[in-house]
Order: sequence, then C-alpha cells, then structure tokens
Amino acid sequence: MRLRYAVLGLSLSMAATSASAATDAARKLAQDAIVVDTHIDAPSELLSHWDDLGVSAPTKEFDYPRAREGGLGVAFMSIYTSPEEDAAGTAWQTANTQIDAVEAMVGRHPDKFAILRSPGDVEKLRKGGRVLLTPGMENGAPIGDDLSKLAGFHARGVRYITLAHSANNRIADSSYAQKKKWGGLSPFGEQVVAEMNRLGIMVDVSHISDDAIRDVLRITDVPVIASHSGMRHFTPGFERNISDELALAVAKEGGVVQLVFGTGFVSAKAASDMQAYFAAEAALEEENAKLAAAGKPQKSKDEFEKAWKDAHPVPVVHIDAVLDQIDYAVKLLGVDHVGIGSDFDGVSGNLPVGLRSVADYPNLVEGLQKRGHSDADIRKILGGNLLRVWGEVEKAARR
Repeated sequence: MRLRYAVLGLSLSMAATSASAATDAARKLAQDAIVVDTHIDAPSELLSHWDDLGVSAPTKEFDYPRAREGGLGVAFMSIYTSPEEDAAGTAWQTANTQIDAVEAMVGRHPDKFAILRSPGDVEKLRKGGRVLLTPGMENGAPIGDDLSKLAGFHARGVRYITLAHSANNRIADSSYAQKKKWGGLSPFGEQVVAEMNRLGIMVDVSHISDDAIRDVLRITDVPVIASHSGMRHFTPGFERNISDELALAVAKEGGVVQLVFGTGFVSAKAASDMQAYFAAEAALEEENAKLAAAGKPQKSKDEFEKAWKDAHPVPVVHIDAVLDQIDYAVKLLGVDHVGIGSDFDGVSGNLPVGLRSVADYPNLVEGLQKRGHSDADIRKILGGNLLRVWGEVEKAARR
C-alpha cells in the first residue's frame, strides 16, 4: 500500500500475534488449504531495509517461518512504485530492482521459496513446504507510455497490475486524487487493459477511481480483481474502498474482491482521517503554489504533517472488523467472489489485533468458522477464488 502511514498518524507497531491461540481445526484448515494473499509489500521493504526473509525477520510482517506457521501458500509480492518515482522517470528501474529482490529470495532459499507463474503449477511447486511468490505490480507507472513494456514485465513474472496508486497517472485516475485527470481511464489506459487481457496479466482495480473501474469493466474481456480493497459500506465516502455497486459489477463479470486487513481501510474513523488528510494536503500545496508565485515564504510541510499526526491518533481495531467485511461481501457478492489481500508490510504495522503478520491466517479461519462459514467456502475465500480467476485470465490469453 505504501501510503505514508506515519504521516497520517498511524504509528509503527511490529508486534506479531501468534496463531497458536487458534483452534486445532482452524490451524489444520489453514495448512491444508491453498492460502493466497494478493498483496504483501515485502519487496519495497527490502529496498528500504534488507532482511533475509528465509529466516525469522521480526521487524517485517512476512518471513518464511511465520508464513509456514500461518499456512500461506501463494504470496503476491507487491512491486510498488510511487507517483514521485513516476514523475522522476525512475519507476521502471525501481520495479525491476524489486523483482530482482523477489528472485534473490528464491535463489537464496530454493528449498523455501519458488516463483509461481501459473496457477496450474501450485501443487507441483508447493511440495516440500515452499511458499510460492508471484510479483504483482502496484501502480502501472513502470511501463511509462510504452505498451511493449507490459510484455517485458509479464516475462518477468508479473501477473497483476494495479493501474494507478495514490495519484492520477498516464493510465487511470486515482481514487485518492482530489482532481481527476481523465474521468476514468485515459485512451492509453484502454490500450493497457486490452494488452493485459492479451498477455494474461490480471487487471487490478484497487486504488483507481470509480469511473476508472467502470471503464475497465467496459473494456475487459476477462474477470478482474481488486487485489486489496475494503468494502465502502463500512467507510462511507471513501472512494479507495470499493462500492457495493462496483463490487457487484466485478462479481457479475466473474471477478473477485480481495479484502484488505489494514486499519485505514476497515476503520471508519481511520478512513475518514485519510480522506481529510489528502484534502488538507492538497489545500496546502495549492496555497504554497500561490505563495511561491507571489514570492512569499511557503508553509512548512513538515510542520503540517506533525500537527496532523498529533491530532489524528490511530484507532485500535480487532480481527472482527475484517470478519465483518468478509461476512458482508459474501452476502452481497456470493462466496465465489471474495478473497484476501492483507497489505502486510504496507501499512506501517497498523493492523487489527489478531491479524498482525502472515502467521495469523488461522485466526481468520477460526473467526470464519465460528461465524458459520463452511470449510469448503473458507477454502474459496482463502485462495480458491483467486486461483480460479487467474486461471480464466491465463486461459483466455492462450486462446
């Protein structure tokens, strides 16, 4: 996710909750099912502070020992680039460096990790307790304005692309942008979606504006995903989370909404604070632009951010907040269209009590079991639905 959570008053907390408190039945199901988490920000974390994730890495939320404890089978590694890197022309370099980091994890520990390029290879590659890693690109900025780079990233293993992040880009409008540029997808963005369909790269509608999602659904020939979104029902007015209308439209086309764990997306207060922050930040930038044009001193961004953080402490939420989202999504969309995309290592430790690291999927399983979900349905939510969509996208590309 990478959204300056410290600035938003969401303080860092690396405390991990063990899944040992989960029932034996929950832990057994988590180990036996194929758990697919579509959004883990380990690569960008490795670039900021390297750790060997094949062994215990307590300052991170993803490492091999805890992934195995939690039953994680497939981890989509977020290849994140920022709007600032897009503007500077460095997004392509950053993306490739992060993919290198994922490949290095496998090279260092081939007995623990493997690159997964096709859902048909899951059973073969996970033998021996391997955790399978697939790059998922967060922000389409690394392709620049060169459509051919999509094929290059597909060759490197990228299997979904989040079209935009926290700012409008060449492809699409961002849900966070105060002023939209395109009114949805750009003309180039329409070509990007069609080319992703052709190559077999899943289109990810998390982060983009409502109108951009509508454009995607108009153009795509295959199901799409929301790799890490909350349900807007719980955070009214927060465009970053998906609306009931658009979630239903994604499901109608066979897609899946992967529900996020981060506090900022499951807490109405935290989501409201985030919206207010972006509005206040935009107002400050506009005011500073006017001051600069008039030759006057600009207001301090650091002072603004410190004051904002002090005035907006992060709320504490519990695992029930995520379970509520899953329950609601299942009732709205049907169990075949719901999955999980945690945002581990992407929200500065601001996660619900009970879902603090990749060790904690059994806690989620136990909560779903207690709420009456069958084990067969839980398997779908944990990963079966995502693997189905991925397989359909791959099959259509081969045709």
